[in-house]
Amino acid sequence: MVLVNKHVFPFFESLWYQTPMTHAPALPGIASLADDGGEGNAARRRVLLLTAATAGVGMAVTAVPFVSSFAPSERARASGASVEVDIADIAPGGIKTVEWRGKPVWIMRRTPEMLAAMATQDSRLVDPQSKREQQPAYARNAQRSVKPEVFVGVGICTHLGCSPNPVPLGSSNPSVGDDWMGGFFCPCHGSTFDLAGRVFQNKPAPTNLEVPPHKYLSDSRLLIGEDDTGVA
Repeated sequence: MVLVNKHVFPFFESLWYQTPMTHAPALPGIASLADDGGEGNAARRRVLLLTAATAGVGMAVTAVPFVSSFAPSERARASGASVEVDIADIAPGGIKTVEWRGKPVWIMRRTPEMLAAMATQDSRLVDPQSKREQQPAYARNAQRSVKPEVFVGVGICTHLGCSPNPVPLGSSNPSVGDDWMGGFFCPCHGSTFDLAGRVFQNKPAPTNLEVPPHKYLSDSRLLIGEDDTGVA
């Protein structure tokens, strides 16, 4: 489990690649020295043993940093872990973004006015009752949440994987229309979602936004990636 207390995490990082180890070519003259017969073989064998021992010490010294490079980074170890988040500092109407499994996860504290506006949108939505498998069973309700006021959703559009932007009520954004009640807008291809991540009709996105497994550890602490059924 990873503790998170920052508001925003970067969604992508550069990838680093390890150049594979290659075998060094055999040193010239070693084979002929080993195979050479006649007087002086004992001395030559002593030279070979000394050379091999010296190479072995060098291998041992250089192998340590190389092998350690195979150890997973802290970020790699955390990539599949559940994430604990303090939500006490999210103001009404505010949103916090954290990272889970390399995905942005939104945590929004909805106001009573936001919840009331959501209730008027059903006729314009593709899946208002969340019948498709985009959320755990406990989030298959009108608010798509455990607690009505707190929405937890993966901020990745279900069309082509872009990241939508929160757009509040009263926005001047011409892409959402004059009757916009607040929600999320994907600037890539124009998909729109309400404050529960439910997609509007006639948009490219085929389904609602994903709701990840989550549970409350207390009123102010949320665990993402794990619920009472286990780790996702």
